[in-house]
Amino acid sequence: MIALVPAAVMQTPLPRNAWDMVATATITTKVILAVLLVFSLASWILIIWKWIQFRRTRALQGEFLSHVAKAQHLDEAYKAVLALADSPYLRVFRHGMNFFSGLRPHAENPGGGLSAAQVETLRLVLEKEQVGERDAMAHGLPWLAIIATVSPLLGLMGTVVGVMDAFVGISVQGTANITAVAPGIAEALITTVTGLAVAIPAVIGYNHFASRLGLFAGELQGFANEFIGALAREGKI
Repeated sequence: MIALVPAAVMQTPLPRNAWDMVATATITTKVILAVLLVFSLASWILIIWKWIQFRRTRALQGEFLSHVAKAQHLDEAYKAVLALADSPYLRVFRHGMNFFSGLRPHAENPGGGLSAAQVETLRLVLEKEQVGERDAMAHGLPWLAIIATVSPLLGLMGTVVGVMDAFVGISVQGTANITAVAPGIAEALITTVTGLAVAIPAVIGYNHFASRLGLFAGELQGFANEFIGALAREGKI
């Protein structure tokens, strides 16, 4: 026996593509899609911003290290890099040199250098500066992680609500014909697809920049250790 489709269903124009489904979607679906659109714009802005920031920091790092490598002594290197554009490496180096200049050699040290406590204090000061630079470079990454986590869940919530509405419509129409069911289910799945489309670039961007951040922090720590080693090599500690 063939199920009869109500005339109201037959007269309703069926959506031909995703845009038609969005245009005829429920208010709940449209709100979720609008929120996901905002998330998408925010994630791409963060991705572009962090890409530019890491790229610029890498270029400044290369310029700074090339000037330091050409210098014979730390004092000469300090004078050479002061004219360079401000960068994390320059700030750590400048802060370390300024702090070292404010220290006074320990009276009990026969070599006239710094005491062990003063060297450890210098090391702690450099570590504090490194943490500050790493945190500055990490700005925006937590938001990428939030967008990557929330977007699929928000899309899934839209799908669940859409499926519920589709089943309510089936019960009202009194038919489970595929023509009546398919548009509602397809509309419900739009939010899931959109959520995944928003989350995937955010996940890729977050993992990429988190890796770059770890590399940056390791290189900055290595430079701070080399700075203390250069002080020891020149007999200043």
